[in-house]
Amino acid sequence: MAMQLDRLFRVHSGLGLRALLIAAITVIMSSVPAFAETPAQFMQRVANDLLAASRTGSEADFATAIRSHADVPTIGLAALGSYAQVLPKTDRPAYYNGMITFISRYASKESPKYPVAKAIMVGQTKETSGGAYVDSTITLKTGETYDVRWHIVKRGSAYKVREAEIIGFEMTSFLNTLFQNYISENGGNPRTLVIALNR
Repeated sequence: MAMQLDRLFRVHSGLGLRALLIAAITVIMSSVPAFAETPAQFMQRVANDLLAASRTGSEADFATAIRSHADVPTIGLAALGSYAQVLPKTDRPAYYNGMITFISRYASKESPKYPVAKAIMVGQTKETSGGAYVDSTITLKTGETYDVRWHIVKRGSAYKVREAEIIGFEMTSFLNTLFQNYISENGGNPRTLVIALNR
């Protein structure tokens, strides 16, 4: 099943992989109280930390960062779509861990293909109860540039990365398609995805 998921991932890669990798890499950040800085300042500091962390290419580094600083439960449940209602709550921790492992594994393997030279935050929207959006320009060492919009939300006393959008493509939409297709192709039981992600 894990091999099936790998194949499905490759089928839906391309631009989706780039968006996912850039998003996963950029959540390399250290813990800071949400109210100590603006979302744009927060993301700029995150980007500066990213430049050092992404060079290691460590799967463990990616996993630690995503687990600590991405809005994992919201992203994970959204990726399941209607299947989220079928997955027992007792299986959610294993699902979240598997999702983190899956993203981290591919980010670690593929990130050297997309080496980031610099990331600059160019603006942010006003914060509301739904969070704020931070606009950035990511420049790869190849000279390619990408405009990435980050959705930052408050979870307790910390900011979390909820979404990344690049060229109109949302990171969560990629996961939605990948995960829901896998479940659909494997009997409609989300537990098959949980097992595959944790292998």
